[in-house]
Amino acid sequence: MIAEFGFGILVVSLIVTVYSGIAAVYGVLNKSAGLVESARRAQLLTFPLLTLSSIVLIYLLTNNRFEVSFVYEVTSRSMPTYLQVTAWWGGQAGSLLFWSWLLAVFTSAVTLRKWDRDIEFLPWVIVVSAITLAFFLGMIVFFENPFTRFWLVDGNVVPSMFAPSATATVFTPQDGQGLNPLLRHPGMIIHPPMLYLGFVAYVVPFAFAIAALITGRTDDRWTRITRRWSLWAWLFLTLGLVLGGRWAYDVLGWGGYWGWDPVEIAAFMPWLTGTALLHSTMIQEKRGMLKHWNMILVILTYALVVFGTFLTRSGVLSSVHSFANSPIGPFFMGFVTLTLVSSIALLIKRWPELQSENEMKSMLSREALFLLNNLLFMSILVICFWGVIYPLISELFTGQKVTVGPPYYERATGPLFAGLLFLMAVAPLSAWGHSTLQTLGRAIWKSTLAAAVVTIFLTITYTQNIYALVGFFLVALVLFTTGHEFWRGASARQKSQGENFFAALTRLMGRNRRRYGGYIIHISMALMAIGILGIEIFQKETQGTLAEGESLNIANYTVTYRELASWNSPGEGVNYTRSVVDIYENGVYLGQLAPRIDYYYDAEQNMTIPGQRSTFRDDLYILLVDWQPVSSIGATFKIYVNPLVNWLWIGSIVFLFGIIFAAWPEKDPAEVSVRRKSARDNRQASAAD
Repeated sequence: MIAEFGFGILVVSLIVTVYSGIAAVYGVLNKSAGLVESARRAQLLTFPLLTLSSIVLIYLLTNNRFEVSFVYEVTSRSMPTYLQVTAWWGGQAGSLLFWSWLLAVFTSAVTLRKWDRDIEFLPWVIVVSAITLAFFLGMIVFFENPFTRFWLVDGNVVPSMFAPSATATVFTPQDGQGLNPLLRHPGMIIHPPMLYLGFVAYVVPFAFAIAALITGRTDDRWTRITRRWSLWAWLFLTLGLVLGGRWAYDVLGWGGYWGWDPVEIAAFMPWLTGTALLHSTMIQEKRGMLKHWNMILVILTYALVVFGTFLTRSGVLSSVHSFANSPIGPFFMGFVTLTLVSSIALLIKRWPELQSENEMKSMLSREALFLLNNLLFMSILVICFWGVIYPLISELFTGQKVTVGPPYYERATGPLFAGLLFLMAVAPLSAWGHSTLQTLGRAIWKSTLAAAVVTIFLTITYTQNIYALVGFFLVALVLFTTGHEFWRGASARQKSQGENFFAALTRLMGRNRRRYGGYIIHISMALMAIGILGIEIFQKETQGTLAEGESLNIANYTVTYRELASWNSPGEGVNYTRSVVDIYENGVYLGQLAPRIDYYYDAEQNMTIPGQRSTFRDDLYILLVDWQPVSSIGATFKIYVNPLVNWLWIGSIVFLFGIIFAAWPEKDPAEVSVRRKSARDNRQASAAD
């Protein structure tokens, strides 16, 4: 009965969500505040309902209820409880429920805000949120039900929510298939929730943008309301991408963190538009410009979120990240098309009312450079989008699926990423409204000189590769110009306020969180670029089969094969095969590494665990590829040396600090102004008394 209860709650959630949207529309059209309030409360109700349904599913997962097909597909008796819980998002049906639950969390949270100044937005935010949630709940209820059970009918096992015949009985397998071993890595416990949080959070800015178009609010209020929603969405999406990269690095045996896999790119594309949106909304708030462009960006980001979900779940792409084939693909594509067309039609209707309040008068002004930054992001998006859909188009028209590999993406996007690094250094130095080459030159020459010195030093001591040197120069330029901005601002405050340097810096950053949080993010991106340059340009690899005592040489390292052991762990349902190798650098013994292969009996699948030795300079990354337990041939190893790759992970930690600093709540300027005016009036009244 518990499975029926969980499914019943899903059906009720869908009905409540549909009611919420309909009541909001009727309420605003008939000017009924009561109906709008009823819609708001209905939307709030979706959170506890979906929470209850999710608790039911987690109960089934953790209690080995294998008569439920989803539980059978993603868990087994040998899996620990924490993995059984995280299997919630380890399969198609469960991940859609998780997506819907997160959306209910966000939409409920946004309806709890104070609506006094923006009451006209409320019904339309509810409508957009309800349409999105109703679509996902509809996919779950009608196509990907996580509570479907197995039934025994005339000797055949049939999956169905309810008994398919009067003679059918529930069938319970002895054990489940188990979660895909690749998904049992700690990174995959966190990676999908971070991506989903990023995806779902972008629904809020989209809902407010559509509400602004419908109500005709052409000011920047919707961007100010959604600024932190966009920041947190960008944070979660970035962390999801970084954690996915770490997972790939540790588990997939690529020897790297990013393989330009289609599903990776599907998550990367909304990150590109979301990053552009963060920059361009600042222009609208500061200068009243790019209103059309910001609407396009927020619509595109929402569409790419749903499109990426479609690519992952439709089965149209072959990827280690994607789910199996599913009938929901066409419905997802139809929903993407419908929302995109209707949003663009609404934007066209309001186009004349979204005129800029100022004109761009200088090509070197900050708003011009920010716009160029956006164009670079959009160029990368076009390259990525074409690389993802070209194989699908090719298969549709020629019957042959063409693979678009990393060389295409790297050659096409490399110069664009270099341009973005350059703009990170230059754009913060330009002024709003107008800048000249002379003013920019005076602001940047010291940093340029310092970056040139660093580049010359690297040329002498590290590499003569021209692409690497250009990249390192740009990284150094970003670090020096950003550091100089911190120093310049703190020094000015130190002189004006008579504070010591560190107190001045702390107070300066506290009063300008958005600006200096952005600078910290720029520093983090530069650090991550060091890791990307290192592994992309200087990575070395070799492979060989060794008998015990034999060695492989790579770069300055010598890897000597010592021994191999294999054993079963019945309690875990895993067979471990572990090799031991000695590591030497320039003849100096560094220690041992133990790359291994884990075979999971429930899933009948191997998982490769590399042996890694990490330093700031490089990673030594060793994979056990194959072994011969009887023959004297020994074992086959694949070895990578990945220079500077750990700067990628260091940069991601700095990024986390920067985005939290920038997004930390501040007082609403309008509210602060009201309080100041009230305090001033009180003082004047007291003086009069």
